Amino acid sequence: MLRVYCIKTQEYFVSRGDMVLSGLIAKQGKRSIIFIITPRGSGDHRRAKMEKISQNSTEENRESEHPMDFLLNGDLELDLPKAGDIRKGEVIEHLKNAILIDIGAKSEGIIGSSELDSLDEEALELLAVGNEVNVYVVDPEDDEGNIILSYTRAAEEKDWQTVDELARSGDTYQGKVVGHNKGGLLVQVGQLRGFMPISQLANNRNFNRDRSTTDQLRVIVGKLITAKVIEVDRSRNRLILSERAAMKERRAEQRERLLNELQVGDIRQGRVVNLTDFGAFVDIGGIEGLVHISELSWKRVNDPRDVLQLGQEVEVYVLDVDQDRQRVALSLKRLETDPWTIVDQLYEEGQLVEATVTKLAQFGAFARILDDYELEGLIHISELSDDRVTHPREVVRPGQTVALRIIRVDPEQRQIGLSLKQVASERYLDADLAAAMDSYDESVAEDPAAGIEEEE
Repeated sequence: MLRVYCIKTQEYFVSRGDMVLSGLIAKQGKRSIIFIITPRGSGDHRRAKMEKISQNSTEENRESEHPMDFLLNGDLELDLPKAGDIRKGEVIEHLKNAILIDIGAKSEGIIGSSELDSLDEEALELLAVGNEVNVYVVDPEDDEGNIILSYTRAAEEKDWQTVDELARSGDTYQGKVVGHNKGGLLVQVGQLRGFMPISQLANNRNFNRDRSTTDQLRVIVGKLITAKVIEVDRSRNRLILSERAAMKERRAEQRERLLNELQVGDIRQGRVVNLTDFGAFVDIGGIEGLVHISELSWKRVNDPRDVLQLGQEVEVYVLDVDQDRQRVALSLKRLETDPWTIVDQLYEEGQLVEATVTKLAQFGAFARILDDYELEGLIHISELSDDRVTHPREVVRPGQTVALRIIRVDPEQRQIGLSLKQVASERYLDADLAAAMDSYDESVAEDPAAGIEEEE
């Protein structure tokens, strides 16, 4: 059996064996179809058309009880649109207040003006004449016999399917922030709007408690944001997004990539994200490395907070990469000149310096030289006094500032020997006098008036 329907004339041509019928739709209701049947013997032009078509069809069993039985048995069924269907159709024509879509029914479907007024330019471009689009059947036949369609509803159906898949797969989505309320952001997801609570924003948003939350959210409106779908409840029209979850996944990917790329000796830009008593954590673009307190400076550091601040941008040296434990050790001081490499240029034996006692030990006292490099030297217990000393605390105390003489410089061992008892030693009298004269000459050169006042 071969059936052909002509949309333009609303006629059906039916071939069954040697019988060709043509029918004109006289009435179509929501539950019934009435045809005016013209048998083959009528000889009109429809028969000729159908005979030409039927030549290519496979001949069926001609021994039917009655040639009209197939109509009674329901073989002639039309794929009529039903409310809720999503159909693919072709845009046929743009009218003044409607768009006609051919979905293969008895007549074109209509997208009305009320929906067209709400469509954006991108959607209207997709509805250009000749384009194929998905449409939702709102009403297969309204009071005027029109098939009412909706592009937006079909797009929403597709978008719900998309967000369901995003929730299952865990993939990220990038959408535009289109609004906000006191609880969070509104993000466009196709024709849907997802909600992103403030608690699901990325940690690096760094909201200022002294500023209005609404004002800070308003700044994000109009920008693109990357998020993951964490909850979908279509029955409640609920779609929840999370930037924090997306950033966590992104950072994990960046961390793995960075660990594979990092090499000892690399120099990276970073940002201080945490300060502790034992050092500072610096984010170098996906992974947080530790700058131990001993690697903050060549100078002695008692508290990392004395050297760095949260959020400070710094340049760091990659000291070590532990792939197994996924840890990175960083350094700030390795990017500075190591004063021990130029210690011979800084100090010489017999030089007088001012220093602060830092700690005491049974064998002596440690003191930090008060200059730009703040190197630490040892005052051996035997160099504290000409008298016998049982413990350094008998002579000095931590925090005390004293004049000391350098008696040994050892760059290889990174040691400086200091002496308290030799500060007034006659052995260095000439050297002390020469140093005093050099210091005087330098001060005069810098301020000639000071020299004149001294002579007066």
